[in-house]
Order: sequence, then structure tokens, then C-alpha cells
Amino acid sequence: MSINELQDNIIDEFSAFDDWMDKYALLIDLGNSLPPLDERYKTESNLIEGCQSRVWLQADFVDGKIHFQGESDAVIVKGIVSLLIQVLSDHTPQEILDADLYFIEKVGLKEHLSPTRSNGLVAMVKQMRLYAMAFRAKEMQG
Repeated sequence: MSINELQDNIIDEFSAFDDWMDKYALLIDLGNSLPPLDERYKTESNLIEGCQSRVWLQADFVDGKIHFQGESDAVIVKGIVSLLIQVLSDHTPQEILDADLYFIEKVGLKEHLSPTRSNGLVAMVKQMRLYAMAFRAKEMQG
């Protein structure tokens, strides 16, 4: 599935709920369904700067695509990590760099997250794009 198709699925999933408490519950469910990150990836270098809670992001380059894994010690943030991984994982670096992540605005995450969580979300997206840039550069040298 393309990045935009994945985003549209998420928008559909969230639009089923009018109440933000239900949307938070969905985020928490998504976070709980995220497979736990292997302890060996919970390193300083995988910690994302700019997040109030601890967020780890592991990126592996497999067959020309980036596979992301992540975890957080905060349930709502873990749900956000889960959404970003759902949308961006297993795509090429170029697809990730070209992606317009419109789902964040459409499902109302930007307006309903506290400023610190919102900053964390921006930091996570930035980190995923940095991985994509690094893997793309390696590919071009390859």
C-alpha cells in the first residue's frame, strides 16, 4: 500500500469517533498493539531528542526499504509511534522523504495533543526523515 493509502485508512479509522476520549482510547490501543522493542535497541542513540517521554526508534534498511520499530514509555505517545510506523515503515527512503503526512492534521492530532506531545511528534517525524536521508545517501554511494 502507498503511504497515502495508509494515511487514508488511519483517517477513516479515526473518523469513526466523534469524541476525543474515544480517539485517545484508539491511540492507546494502537500503542498497546505495537510489538515491544528488543532491549538491545533501547539505546541512547535510538532515543529521540525533543520528546518529553522516552521514545526509541530503530530503523533498518532491508531490500531498499526502511523498516521502523519503536517504543515509548508513555501510552499515548506509543500510539503516535505506532501510527507513524504504520504509515512510513517498509517504504523507500525517497517515498518517505516525499511523503506529505496529512493524516496528522486530518485526524486532529496536532490540535488535541499537548504542546510537549506535539513537539515530540514533530521530533519523531524529523528523525524518520533523517534516517531516510541517511539511507538514501548510502544507496547513492552504493
